[in-house]
Amino acid sequence: MDRQPGETAPAAPSNERLLPSLERLSPFLAALGIEFESVDPTRVVAGLELGPDQHTPWGVVHGGAYTTAIESVASVGASAAVLQRGQFAVGVNNVTDFVRPMVKGRVRVVAEPIHQGSTQQLWQVNITRADDGKLVARGQVRLQNVDLPSPSATAQPQ
Repeated sequence: MDRQPGETAPAAPSNERLLPSLERLSPFLAALGIEFESVDPTRVVAGLELGPDQHTPWGVVHGGAYTTAIESVASVGASAAVLQRGQFAVGVNNVTDFVRPMVKGRVRVVAEPIHQGSTQQLWQVNITRADDGKLVARGQVRLQNVDLPSPSATAQPQ
């Protein structure tokens, strides 16, 4: 397509316009209380307030809360990295190490890629206490890049 002098190329769609809304999370993630602070193809930062709603019967935060947060931030970051090519990323393996117990408090969840390939990605995620930066849990998530479903495939029957 020829452009006239002074005319600029149309802007490529930004990942923000392609990502699903992170303000209206699924009931599953909303119950966890995760709040995305920044999302980029090479770094995702989120926050999470932990307390009795995430406790085990012994009164400490359940490891499933950490595992869910780790998979969620890695999936969002990996998807942001491949959205421009019509794909999103799904977790195929999640290994989470629990470093220290928590009863309550705010944590910071930071995800960064170790490898971003054409078919798979590997992300590392650290969860630290917001008040002192001490590591609470760390995880590694392997994700598969898959084609986005067509709009007609996701339409609900009337």
